[in-house]
Amino acid sequence: MKYLLYLIFPLLFSNVIVAQKVAVYDNYITLEKEILNDKSTTYVVNFWATWCAPCVKELPYFERLNSENKKVKVVLVSLDFKNQYETKLLPFVKNRKINSEVVLLTDKDYNAWLPIVSKDWSGSIPATLIIQNGVKKVFAERSFSSYKELNEFVNKNIN
Repeated sequence: MKYLLYLIFPLLFSNVIVAQKVAVYDNYITLEKEILNDKSTTYVVNFWATWCAPCVKELPYFERLNSENKKVKVVLVSLDFKNQYETKLLPFVKNRKINSEVVLLTDKDYNAWLPIVSKDWSGSIPATLIIQNGVKKVFAERSFSSYKELNEFVNKNIN
């Protein structure tokens, strides 16, 4: 019986470990094709990093949006450094209990992919992109000061 517990116990927590996994993409085009590809889903894509204080401050608003606004799927695109994936990003996601989908984008050819996200993007973060019906609907290069502000912005732009 004792040995059976050793086998079953890790399985009970395996979904927690999987939930903390963060996919890594070396270029934006692949990320877009693999993650943002369902034309029936409205995506709220937030570009952020653990080293960006305004980004970290607004993450709880995106988490709440993901859990409460059933019209959208939140995708958090981390722009952290690839060499800090295991030491900084994964522990951050785990410690903050982030449930939204998190991906790490390590594409350093900013001049190639920033204009694909938005021709108006200077590259500063936080930044948010709403994609609806496979079309980039609205882009905001700014932070949100509250969940209410974020939710109103999203609802105004998807309805």
